[in-house]
Amino acid sequence: MKNKKTKKLRIVPLGGLEKIGMNITAFEYDDSIIVVDCGLSFPEDDMFGIDLIVPDLTYLQDNYDKVKGFFITHGHEDHIGAIPYVMKEINVPIYSTKLTNGLIEHKLEEHEMLKVVKRKVVSYGQHINLGAFRVEFIKTNHSIQDAAALAIYSPAGIVVHTGDFKVDYTPVFGDAIDLPRFGEIGKKGVLALMCDSTNA
Repeated sequence: MKNKKTKKLRIVPLGGLEKIGMNITAFEYDDSIIVVDCGLSFPEDDMFGIDLIVPDLTYLQDNYDKVKGFFITHGHEDHIGAIPYVMKEINVPIYSTKLTNGLIEHKLEEHEMLKVVKRKVVSYGQHINLGAFRVEFIKTNHSIQDAAALAIYSPAGIVVHTGDFKVDYTPVFGDAIDLPRFGEIGKKGVLALMCDSTNA
C-alpha cells in the first residue's frame, strides 16, 4: 500500500452560489491558493441594520500562507465590493484589467489602503504564474467594460471561469468576446467550466 497522497485540485466556493452577489471562489492545489473575485452582497428586506454582507474568510485565514493572489473578472460590486474588507485580513496582490483596477483603487483609497495593497494591471492574453497555477485573461463582454474570463491552468487540468459575460458581436465599446480563444482552450481539454452569468 502506498502512503503517498495524491494531489488534487480543490475548488472552494466562499460565496456567490445560487444567489446574486458575494462572488468569491478559491482554487487550491498543494501549497497554493488563488482566489477569483471578491464581491459583497446587499441585505435582504428582513436584515435590519445591515448595510453590506461580506464573505466568510475563515478558510482563507486558516490557509493564509498558501494564498498567492486574487484575480478579478470585472468591476461590479458583487465581484469587487468586499476587497477593502478582505485585504485587511488577507493582503495579497490583486490582478485585474485596467478599468477594473481603477475601480478597485477608488475603493482602496476610500479605506486609506491604496499604498498597502499591491495591484497589477493585466492585458488580455497575458499569463500570470503564481505557485502551482498559471492564469490567462480572456476578453469577454458584459454590461461593464474590461470584463475578462480566466483560464486557470493547474497540474490537474484547466479550469475555465467565464466571469459574468454575454456574447456580443457589436459591443458599444471595445472588441467582441474572444470566442476563438475559448475554442483553442477547449481543444486542449478542459477539466471544468465555471459559467457565471446573472439569470443564465
